[in-house]
Amino acid sequence: MKTTNRRDFVRGSLTLATGLLLTNKTFADSTLGSKVTSKFKFEKASLNYSYNELEPVIDTATMEIHYVRHYGTYITSANEAIISENVSAAHVKDLFSRISNYSTKLRNNAGGAFNHELFWSILRKPTDNNVPTGQLDQAIRSSFGSFDSFKEQFSKAALGQFGSGWAWLVKDGNQLKIGSTPNQDNPLMNVSPFKGTPILGLDVWEHAYYLNYQNKRADYVDKWWEIVNWEQVEHLYRTSK
Repeated sequence: MKTTNRRDFVRGSLTLATGLLLTNKTFADSTLGSKVTSKFKFEKASLNYSYNELEPVIDTATMEIHYVRHYGTYITSANEAIISENVSAAHVKDLFSRISNYSTKLRNNAGGAFNHELFWSILRKPTDNNVPTGQLDQAIRSSFGSFDSFKEQFSKAALGQFGSGWAWLVKDGNQLKIGSTPNQDNPLMNVSPFKGTPILGLDVWEHAYYLNYQNKRADYVDKWWEIVNWEQVEHLYRTSK
């Protein structure tokens, strides 16, 4: 896989901070031969690393299958649902604030598209002593007492999510909160009891780790901290409203 540079990645990826994971482009449902159009669609985010660069934390095969097959299907299916349900929304937060009005297909696949774009953006090559700095570090210490306490609480949320789902760090006003959601739900959805703007998300679906860790989710969560891109998480913290 060809690796993009940071400028291309930022340009190709849509910005979570402004809620523009959906682009304001019209597109036709060519597969059905119809003229139905929508004001936006999900775009597939580029990766800022190649499939093998997250090893040994995430193996090459898992990364490729996850990105190409699973993520690709979420993008395609979400856009199909946007057209078939004649969805009109200004941006992704607008869509998720009314997601209960739409089908399960749109809820699951739009959630999958959004959640994974965030997930890809906050990963990097494995790094020893990988910790946040600056404003984010201060906010974590203020909210949770220490970085170690934050890690413990976040890991507990990831391990405590029964079945498939996500663990989240969200910004809610000036506070940081930890929680989890099932399936492809996220804290921006009106159906989620846990709410806030996600700035860190961990995918705990088995397809995210099973080839390497089998059923040992705890091992996956423990190693995942080595590949968190804290620079990107801090950017989302500073720019999210």
